[in-house]
Amino acid sequence: MTEPVLFRRSFLIASLTALQAVIPVVVALASLYIIIRTIGTIFDASSTAFVVVGVLCLVLVQPPREVSTQLMSSRLPVAASVIVRWLMLLGVLLAIGYITKSLETFPRRVYLTWAVVTPAILVVIALVMQEVMRRFLLNASDNRRVVFAGYNDSSLALARRVETNPTLCLKVHGFFDDRSEDRLGMVSDTKLLGKLTEVAKYVKDNRIDLIFVSLPIRHLKRVMDLLDDLRDTTASIYYVPDIFVFDLIQARSVQIEGVPVVAMCETPFYGYRGVTKRLLDVAISGAALLFLSPVLLATAAVVKLSSPGPVIFRQRRYGLDGQEIMVYKFRSMKVTEDGTVIKQASKSDPRITRVGAFIRRTSLDELPQLINVLQGRMSLVGPRPHAVAHNEEYRKLIKGYMIRHKVLPGITGLAQVNGCRGETTRLEEMEARVNYDLDYLRHWTPMLDIKILFMTAMKIFKDDKAY
Repeated sequence: MTEPVLFRRSFLIASLTALQAVIPVVVALASLYIIIRTIGTIFDASSTAFVVVGVLCLVLVQPPREVSTQLMSSRLPVAASVIVRWLMLLGVLLAIGYITKSLETFPRRVYLTWAVVTPAILVVIALVMQEVMRRFLLNASDNRRVVFAGYNDSSLALARRVETNPTLCLKVHGFFDDRSEDRLGMVSDTKLLGKLTEVAKYVKDNRIDLIFVSLPIRHLKRVMDLLDDLRDTTASIYYVPDIFVFDLIQARSVQIEGVPVVAMCETPFYGYRGVTKRLLDVAISGAALLFLSPVLLATAAVVKLSSPGPVIFRQRRYGLDGQEIMVYKFRSMKVTEDGTVIKQASKSDPRITRVGAFIRRTSLDELPQLINVLQGRMSLVGPRPHAVAHNEEYRKLIKGYMIRHKVLPGITGLAQVNGCRGETTRLEEMEARVNYDLDYLRHWTPMLDIKILFMTAMKIFKDDKAY
């Protein structure tokens, strides 16, 4: 599997793959229905035939799961693959008809016409989908930037395969190693970027997306030190070859062009998991905005009338991969701070207006963030986004702080439903919040999101830390 490595486009890949899975079913059933109607033949087993054909299409007439395989294939193999899978379906269909003695009830004219017309349509659609995927995915501007920590035969072999396969959407910047170029015997077209201690700085300065750690197992201490340095970045980390002795985030083994690697720190929302997460976000936030629109309008009016200043407070915060986003809230204070120094709200804070105290206590001030969710900048559930000033402060004090930005920030999260909310007067309080956020990344499931949303609703009116 290479899809987890293609993280930058993982949602699009999963969406296109899901579409590819549905298309054969729709085409086969639609063509069968149109042919029956056109020929004018109605038979008793038609409804059963539709069910059987639909199930067989879902099982047998599916494209390869490997995205890189689809992108690299030429037109002839793609067409041949569709026809072979279609012939398998016809064979199984005939076997079912023979065993159930229902062949006589199915008009031959309908069957033969459908058996010839449908694969022709599927071949055309498969070729069109392949071209669509190539145009969307093989875009140099969307390539993930890659560096290798450690120069050896394994890392060089993987770099070679990455560079010669554009469908992986990866761009190699170079290698890091503590040895000199002469001692390493580096080939002329490879680049030594620095020592292992310089990896983290280079990753942050050059917005590197992906790091392959290729150090021998005997150098465990160096690997651990390197991972410790990288905890202040949002880069995905893979180990070559596999090893499971670290505190891993969404660990899983994958292959890249036949070379086994292990994800050591990766987002949980890859492939269909990302689609599931996004569908939940859009469905629930859209319904909530519609249902709560009277509450939103009333709150906006009260905020506007109660004190001078804008209704909506906008503040820069860190979102996915540490990118700055603008988060919306109903203004609850007399000030709208968004600078390099921001004082956290505290109990009996004089900056909080009378109306602001109420909407903060009931979390009504957070409702505009439903718009952030629809925009794709936030999720309903995830690590709470902090002001940029606070992020820059705590990333220097808490190891692993930036890992929480490997997912979209949330309106609520595991930390908040476990009491980690409000002002953090001690470093230990923020550390506890970060630990909950990392646990969320490790153990995410759709049911965990639903559980957190339910627990959030239960806590709205009885949270003594909401001020």
